[in-house]
Amino acid sequence: MVLTLEDCLALCELSEDEVLAIAEHEHIPELAAAELGNYLVRTADGETAIKSMIRDDIAAAAARGDRSHTLALKLVLRNFVLQHPRCEVRHRAALHSPERRVE
Repeated sequence: MVLTLEDCLALCELSEDEVLAIAEHEHIPELAAAELGNYLVRTADGETAIKSMIRDDIAAAAARGDRSHTLALKLVLRNFVLQHPRCEVRHRAALHSPERRVE
């Protein structure tokens, strides 16, 4: 039995575009990127690391003048942050705030 990228995507909490951004950043095959991404989203600072990878990819695409790839990666980053709010400092406090009880 051979695992495909689609099989790996079904097992991790990342989109195909997010996995491709990790692969681009780390210069590794897509399947390895899916495995790395799956590991990172389950660690304390992993989502922040993935966000940084995508931001680095955006900067690299902008530096080489690849406007369409820059815009595509910005959309990937936007969607990643929406799906993984723990990677945003401003959302972390709300996620860990104590529950208020009305008495």
